Amino acid sequence: MKKIISYNVNGIRAALKKGFAEWLKEENPDIVCIQETKAQPEQIDSELFEKLGYKSYWFSAQKKGYSGVGILSKIKPDHVEYGMGIEKYDNEGRFIRADFGDVSVISVYHPSGSSGDLRQAFKMQWLIDFQEYVNELKKTRKKLIISGDYNICRLWIDIHNPTKQQKTSGFLPEERDWFQSFVDDGFIDSFRKFNQEPHNYSWWSYRANARNNNKGWRIDYHMISEDLNDSIKDASILPDVKHSDHCPVVVIADF
Repeated sequence: MKKIISYNVNGIRAALKKGFAEWLKEENPDIVCIQETKAQPEQIDSELFEKLGYKSYWFSAQKKGYSGVGILSKIKPDHVEYGMGIEKYDNEGRFIRADFGDVSVISVYHPSGSSGDLRQAFKMQWLIDFQEYVNELKKTRKKLIISGDYNICRLWIDIHNPTKQQKTSGFLPEERDWFQSFVDDGFIDSFRKFNQEPHNYSWWSYRANARNNNKGWRIDYHMISEDLNDSIKDASILPDVKHSDHCPVVVIADF
């Protein structure tokens, strides 16, 4: 069994100061997909992760202190692919893939559209291009675990107060329509395979005591290609882990 965690750390250096390394040692996942490193590779203490038994692979944005993804793994991957080969997205450090035999684990950080119309348009174009890229990849890499911050609540139960949020980026009808089309292309929302309950969130605003009141959003996912459906044994969210405004999400897979 492999324990895979996805975690938007909202700055890897900030998370380390809040006890991320100690938590990692205790939690002991096999693979960690990290988003929003907000650091260049040379600014990340890879030796620290090495001591904990992890090889680390980082793909950073050109802009310093922005975006960036990474994968920590106790198992040495056969191959690591940095980026999607699409310059405007790779400049923002949003995609890294590690291959383990016939299974590929991806750490992805979907853009946010919350800063205005330009970024929302960028996000919608990314979603189209990302889906196209993944569907092409699936022709040669059928078994995909696409872990990360999707910046979209997929279902009505994935956000507090959904009625009021329908004009908010991250819960727009067109974003949820995209997510449904992604599922229809043969991807499984691993958490919802095991848990149909509301009030399960992975991100909370820093404002208005949102986390203590559990007024959150579920925007972090392990999306699993249908070829791996039988390999997925469990999935969970760890809301009590607090190094970030997100919390880690877990999937247990047998491969």
